[in-house]
Amino acid sequence: MLRALHADHGEALFAHALRLTGGDRQRAEDLVQETMLRAWQHPQALDPARGSVRAWLFTTARNLAIDAWRRRNARAAEVVTDAPPERPVVDDTDRAVESWTIAEALSRLSRPHREVLVECFYAGRSVAEAAARLGVPPGTVKSRTYYALRALKVALEELGVTQ
Repeated sequence: MLRALHADHGEALFAHALRLTGGDRQRAEDLVQETMLRAWQHPQALDPARGSVRAWLFTTARNLAIDAWRRRNARAAEVVTDAPPERPVVDDTDRAVESWTIAEALSRLSRPHREVLVECFYAGRSVAEAAARLGVPPGTVKSRTYYALRALKVALEELGVTQ
């Protein structure tokens, strides 16, 4: 089973792991190996009826990479003096998708709700400043913000975003 799994998904999983580790081939290989170990330990997760096998592998690899990153940051960093440090690869894909999703959710709100959220959260204005800028009383800004956040939560849930 593992041979077939590695044959079908190994290259894509390694490429994913390489991005997750900032180009560190050794850590990426370790990540793929640990992901395959988890697949061996949890064969029920690989049932096609439960969803995409590749998605499960990628999610498991991502979670393992996050756990490794947290472990490394919880203790003193290792010092390697025989080679210059590699520059990390910046991947803003998650940030871009998140921005597009929020922009789409904001576009689904009413204009007054969208305006109050933009003024208070994106422009960083206080309630009084937002009220003056929008030409409404401060109490209206407060209540619109409350209801706008609730409407934004519903819009994000409609887009498939969960907590």
